[in-house]
Amino acid sequence: MTDPGYASAFALGLAGAGHCLGMCGGIAAALNMGGQQSTAVTLAYHSGRICSYTLLGGLLGLAAGSIDLAGWTISLRYLAGLLLIGMGLYIADWWRGMALLERAGARLWQPVQRFSSRWLPVRHWPQGFALGLCWGLMPCGLIYSSLAWAATAGDASRAAALMFAFGLGTLPAMLATSLGAGQLQAFLRRRGLKLLIAILLIVSGVWTLYLTAAHSGHGSAGEHSGHQQMDHSDMHSM
Repeated sequence: MTDPGYASAFALGLAGAGHCLGMCGGIAAALNMGGQQSTAVTLAYHSGRICSYTLLGGLLGLAAGSIDLAGWTISLRYLAGLLLIGMGLYIADWWRGMALLERAGARLWQPVQRFSSRWLPVRHWPQGFALGLCWGLMPCGLIYSSLAWAATAGDASRAAALMFAFGLGTLPAMLATSLGAGQLQAFLRRRGLKLLIAILLIVSGVWTLYLTAAHSGHGSAGEHSGHQQMDHSDMHSM
């Protein structure tokens, strides 16, 4: 219950294939141009991209887990459920609220974009890896909302692992673009596949909210019962 689920994180990355291709498919395709080192550069770029997701997830999970307040864990679980539902609606194009995160991150991305331009055009794999690290900060609603969701794990290692799973989910679409696999791109962009994964995410979010409400209810009942027992003991001692 405390772990939102690695399968959901992977499915989220997979379902966001169309969005990923639109946001950074151009640079992924460009990495395939350049001769003998193109394969090494491509793999280095995607490795750097996934590493950036993992590191950011770990940092946010560490920050969230360092807050020691009553009810904080329950609040994180509620937030995880709501974010799952929101991302499912976003993937299905039924609600675009997550796009607000893209606009909020645009200012952050501008200096990063200027900094990363020093590695273009990419000629060697270290440049590809460095570019991938920077691309993790791209103002993408899918990435930012996934990071916020992963942070609700409240633990650095779990949040990092969730974002690693998310990054693996984005890999098929991005590799297909880099390597020119048109059929795989077309499959990942199919509306039916996106809807299926979106519905699974929404159901997972609703289930998370239900379990959180049920567990918090038990906790309140246990607390109330404990108070009654203490009051009863006090009456007997009098």
